[in-house]
Amino acid sequence: MIRILLADDHPVVRAGLRAVLETEPGFVIVDEAATAEEAVQRCAEIDVDVVLMDLRFGAGTSGIDATSAIRSRPDPPHVVVLTTYDTDADILAALDAGAAGYLLKDTPPDELASAVRSAAVGRAPLSPAVAGRLLDRMRTPTRLSPRETEVLSLVALGLSNQLISRKLFLTEATVKSHLAHIYGKLGVGSRTAAVAVATERGIIRAPHLRDTGHSGR
Repeated sequence: MIRILLADDHPVVRAGLRAVLETEPGFVIVDEAATAEEAVQRCAEIDVDVVLMDLRFGAGTSGIDATSAIRSRPDPPHVVVLTTYDTDADILAALDAGAAGYLLKDTPPDELASAVRSAAVGRAPLSPAVAGRLLDRMRTPTRLSPRETEVLSLVALGLSNQLISRKLFLTEATVKSHLAHIYGKLGVGSRTAAVAVATERGIIRAPHLRDTGHSGR
């Protein structure tokens, strides 16, 4: 028997998922959670095999944070993100947090049931659109323009948008535009993540203290 927890802030969505999954042999819905915090708590209190986790819960903890918290526990349940968001940043953040799979809410019922079964045995179910995006990322190396690389290198040194604009003789709006393009290409949502991913991929070199022009004293 596969024990499932439904975590979504919309009662109608939870009711729909319950109606679909309870008809499947070998499935039992053990509980529901309306917030990410509640999902984490319930996983600590009851036996769960698979959590279907929404990505956005409005105010409070996100589905990604909840996934990370759940997966950090001993012998945790598998978490499958079920959402309407399919951006690279969301997908990668969820998988980095420990999600076993990533599905979109338009996934047909039979595919959803199959994904739950796959997750329960340790496989990684992905919606076809999500799998396609990940394959495209693998096939196409990330390329930043020379200016984008320059901007990100200065971000890595801790410079603010204002200081970067002065150093490169750009407007702050242009710097922000470059950063938006960088985030999109790297599939991230923050300056820190952009620097980390770009450094890991060798797009920029890791910043050193001497690069900042300070002696450290």
